[in-house]
Amino acid sequence: MALNQALSGINAAEDQLNVISNNIANAGTVGFKGSTAQFAEVYAVTGLNLSSVTTGSGVEMTGTEQQFTQGDLETTNGSLDMAISGNGFFVVNNGSGNQYTRDGAFTENSAGYVVDASGGYLQVYPPNASGTGFNTSTLTNLQLNTAQSAATPTSTITISSNLDAADTLPTDTPFSPTDTNSYNNASTLNVYDSQGGSHTATIYYVKTANNTWNANLYIDGNSAGTATMTFNSSGALVSPANGDLSFTPTQPTNGATFPSPMTVNVTNTTQFGTAYAPGTINQNGYEAGVLENVEIGTDGTVTAIYSNNQTTQLGQIAVANFSNLNGLQQVSNNNWVATQSSGTAVLGSASSGQYGDIEQGQLETSNTSDTTAQLVNMIQAQQNYEANSQMLGTVSSLDQALFQAVDRG
Repeated sequence: MALNQALSGINAAEDQLNVISNNIANAGTVGFKGSTAQFAEVYAVTGLNLSSVTTGSGVEMTGTEQQFTQGDLETTNGSLDMAISGNGFFVVNNGSGNQYTRDGAFTENSAGYVVDASGGYLQVYPPNASGTGFNTSTLTNLQLNTAQSAATPTSTITISSNLDAADTLPTDTPFSPTDTNSYNNASTLNVYDSQGGSHTATIYYVKTANNTWNANLYIDGNSAGTATMTFNSSGALVSPANGDLSFTPTQPTNGATFPSPMTVNVTNTTQFGTAYAPGTINQNGYEAGVLENVEIGTDGTVTAIYSNNQTTQLGQIAVANFSNLNGLQQVSNNNWVATQSSGTAVLGSASSGQYGDIEQGQLETSNTSDTTAQLVNMIQAQQNYEANSQMLGTVSSLDQALFQAVDRG
């Protein structure tokens, strides 16, 4: 029996060394969680037949227990690199069902989907149809919108300026944009057609009487019409009452269109006795844009940022947790799957409840990256192996001595 006991000890030490070796081998694996070997004593008889002098039959490895402690976060600055600071797992789908990982080294595939190293699709909550919030009742693959952000034509121009009440009527009439003596002041801005093409728009201000001005809008040298503004004796706008001047632009010849009418809001325009000040001029159109960057918030909100300064929310990264982490079954590519022991995944959003924050541009290192503890465990396992080997040699010597004694008898 002693031979078998010593042999089981050698096998157990070898199993422990295999586990430690795997921990050390994955010291550089992103999101890796180390394991410890679990052992139990073996008896040749059942518990009902155990006596006070029964000796065990050795040891066996009963399994491994994973250590889900947090690894260090390492900055990479990759826009699709992510780490969870705290509890939770990323959810990926490889076509056969959901898997769970702490490895946030995601990339974009040829179709624009965000995937892990094995091609599993990162799962997110899709945006609601209303454009506000996310549908947390379903999961979908995260796809980066690599197409251009559609252009929006200019429909409204907003001006906050001051017209000089001391200005006199222009000396030349009628008004002409090519005659600087036929208008008092002018402001220029860019506006956009329905295809995102940029056009030069100029508003010419012509004083026609005390407290009365005409605004003439020209786009690419073509008249869009004239509208009148009236101010009271305090210099405040009184007409139009809603502050909206209406113009009808000449349509471009490239197949694009301008909204008609085009509104110029002058609610905050004044006529004070100070020099003309163009103030602020804004318009609501913009050209088409291409995807420049992806921003991921700590709550997992994924926002596409385009070259035209427009943004679109693409989804919110789903985060999973389990009632029994050690019940998870580890599979390839540093992923886990749920089992009956782990319980079903409890899905939620980062930065809320039991879930940690998502950190963009960082990766979680292996929790075995500090190999000191693993090397200590290795030495202990090696000593166990050597001790059992010594026991095996001792038992062999005793058996040899016994056989020699029997031969002499």
